[in-house]
Amino acid sequence: MAEFNNAMEIFRFLPKTNCKECGETTCLAFAGAVFTGKTDLSCCPHVPDDKLQQYGTTKRVTNPIEEEFQAVMEKQQTRLLTLDFEERARIIKAEYNEGKITLPILGKLFSIDRYCNVTTDIHVNSWVLGTVLHYLNYSQGVPLSLNWVPLRELPSGKDWYRLFGQQCENVLKTTADTYPGLFSDLVEAFRGKMIDERFQSDVAVILAPLPLVPMLICYWYPEEGMESSLKLFFDATAEANLGIEGLYTLGVGIAQMLQRLTKVHGHGQ
Repeated sequence: MAEFNNAMEIFRFLPKTNCKECGETTCLAFAGAVFTGKTDLSCCPHVPDDKLQQYGTTKRVTNPIEEEFQAVMEKQQTRLLTLDFEERARIIKAEYNEGKITLPILGKLFSIDRYCNVTTDIHVNSWVLGTVLHYLNYSQGVPLSLNWVPLRELPSGKDWYRLFGQQCENVLKTTADTYPGLFSDLVEAFRGKMIDERFQSDVAVILAPLPLVPMLICYWYPEEGMESSLKLFFDATAEANLGIEGLYTLGVGIAQMLQRLTKVHGHGQ
C-alpha cells in the first residue's frame, strides 16, 4: 500500500470546494488530518476510487512538529480567503490577474488563487507552500536593506535559531558535503547568483525564494581537524516581510527540496 510523503499529495486530488462533508472546515484541513492520522482518506466522498485503492484507509502516524505545521497551514489558508488579492500583489511586488497572484520563486513563476490552487514548474512541497502563504498573508512590503544577518540577529531569531540550525542548515550542509555540485546547480537551475566570498566563506550563493526575501548561503570547505560548515543569512528586513515562522518554514522547505532532488537524480550516493 502506497504512503503519502506530505499533505500536499493528498490536497492535489481533493475537490478544493471546502464542502465540509468530511467533517473538516477546508480541503486543506482534511489533507492535514489524513496525513497526521486523525482521519481516513475515505471520509471524503469525492476522493477518486483509484486513489482509495492506491492508498487505502491506513492512518499515518506523524510527529508533533508535523501536526503543528498542518494546523498552521489550515490557519494560513483560511486567512487567504479574506485577502484583497489585488492589493496584496501590489504590496508584495507580485502580479495580479484573473483572481491569481503570480510571483517569481527561485527563478520560476508561481501562481496561486485564494483556494490554494497552484500553477508552477517548481517542485512544491508542503513547506514551500507554507512559505508562500506566509508571504501572501503577512509581508509588509518593506524595501530591502542590503544588510545580511543570521537568523539569530533578527528581532525574534533568538527563539528559533537552534531549531533552524538543526532542521535547515544541518540538512543543507549534509547535502552540500555529499553532492559537491550543489552550488553550481543552484545557479543553473534556480537562477542563484554566485558572489565573491562573504564572511570569509569558500562559496557564497544568493537565492531569491521570494521577491522581498533573498537568502545568502555560505559554505566553508572542511580543513584538517575541522569539518565543513554552512550558514544561512537573510536581509535585515526579512522578518518584516515573512515573519519568523515563515523564515523557518522557508529554510526547512528549501533544505528538504534540495535534499530530495539530489537523491532523486542519483547524487549523494
